[in-house]
Amino acid sequence: MLEWYDANKRVLPWREPGAGAWAVMVSEFMLQQTPVNRVLPAYRRWLERWPAPADLAAEAPGEAVRAWDRLGYPRRALRLHAAAQAIVERHGGEVPDDHEALLALPGVGTYTAAAIASFAFGQRHAVVDTNVRRVLARSLTGVAQPTVSPTAADQRLAVSALPADEPTAAKWAVASMELGALICTARTPNCADCPIRSQCAWILAGSPPYDGPPRRGQTYEGTDRQARGRLLAVLRAASTPVPKSALDATWPHAPQRERALDGLVADGLVEPLANAHYRLPA
Repeated sequence: MLEWYDANKRVLPWREPGAGAWAVMVSEFMLQQTPVNRVLPAYRRWLERWPAPADLAAEAPGEAVRAWDRLGYPRRALRLHAAAQAIVERHGGEVPDDHEALLALPGVGTYTAAAIASFAFGQRHAVVDTNVRRVLARSLTGVAQPTVSPTAADQRLAVSALPADEPTAAKWAVASMELGALICTARTPNCADCPIRSQCAWILAGSPPYDGPPRRGQTYEGTDRQARGRLLAVLRAASTPVPKSALDATWPHAPQRERALDGLVADGLVEPLANAHYRLPA
């Protein structure tokens, strides 16, 4: 798998030599539930504007929400801003290389801490995303798909597969992730080009079909998420507070629109002001 990765890995800016831990951290926040092709333009703009945590921490959180644009799940922008502030306050403006210190940052969970420690600092950690879970489920346990939600068993399986030394483990982490993204895909895996096909338990078992509970795709059209996105788009485009009437025009169904707006306020993504005006958080 490591040889395959050397020959087939995608050229991505956060993997370039010298990209730095902050670049890796920004990419990991942005790549959560968002494909690479959507992340790349926003990532480049972000690093041009905020090349270090202190640059972002000095801005209002609303500017992070504005720059997040249409990446989706905009609370990630607020969490990344809060993490930048914590890095400045606790670590002198440098992303910490200690795994526990990473876990203590706002918005950094088990996966993100392991990814930063592994990809930015070459440490030995199990970096378990959806792609890795699928690769390990097929190659080691012989099932077509992993469980719908991550489990402790997934983490134990990933740890058991890690090479012993740190540099190899760090490379393995990104290689297994890349294999899941490019070859061992969810719907149409390209098993003929897989570097571990001769050892894959799923292939050796005859590639049995998935027989678990239905895996429903996420809908977007007509949802509260779409309503929230419409409201945020108006606020991102405005340089001054926006009157409620302008927000009302974004979505026809009033109860859903009000629910979406209340949710944005509760999440800290929108600030209500006097005289029925709203803005991004200052």
